Amino acid sequence: MKWAEKTQNHWIPDQESVEVKEMAKTLWWYAPEFSPKDVPKFYDVSGITENPVAFKNMIDLFVERYRSAPEGKGPTHILGYDARGFIMGPPIALALGIPFVLLRKDGKNPGVLVHSTGYRKEYEEAVPESLCIRLGSIDENSRVVLIDDLIATGGTAIAGFELVEAIGASVYEFAAMIQLPFLDGVQKIREFHDGKFKDVSICTLVDDTTIPDSACGDPKDWKEKSRNVDPTSAKEIRAKYDFPR
Repeated sequence: MKWAEKTQNHWIPDQESVEVKEMAKTLWWYAPEFSPKDVPKFYDVSGITENPVAFKNMIDLFVERYRSAPEGKGPTHILGYDARGFIMGPPIALALGIPFVLLRKDGKNPGVLVHSTGYRKEYEEAVPESLCIRLGSIDENSRVVLIDDLIATGGTAIAGFELVEAIGASVYEFAAMIQLPFLDGVQKIREFHDGKFKDVSICTLVDDTTIPDSACGDPKDWKEKSRNVDPTSAKEIRAKYDFPR
């Protein structure tokens, strides 16, 4: 796969390529009525995880990218953001033969922890979330890829960068499946603290504008009272509507 520099040090594959278009079809999204958050399009990683071919293709793209680094210059660790980064990161780390480290929310890691400052996301939370990493999981010799399902406002990415930097490690790259260009996350990362992270490499696979309307997972002509259905009626409702599969 050839990668193009969309903006300074932001790398994406050709959005017209067969591989990217096929992957985009599996990135299901849902309108607010069928989403856990009130956002115009809620992207669901299970569209990839429930499609073994698409999942493997996505993992292979990242693995190929990091394997191509000069010997001794590539990443030494993959750090996954809680929680979707925990799905994407481990198979990449296993294929590369390097450790996978958990960036967890709100003190959920055991051991001695370093915490990020609170950060806001593309949807409103009652209290800003924070991330934590266990001391000893990376050190000053580590070159870290941080991975998440998407980049929206850039707040989550920046919180991870700050933790890696606080420990003395270096950010090799931030990687994500999806970018939401209308939220300017990449630009916000570049502008943070007078350009503190302006040179960090960012890699995204699919722009949300590449994802077709046909990837919407909302059932058509929904007549039920809620998106939460009783187990006793699940089979009946499953037969009434067309769900993604």
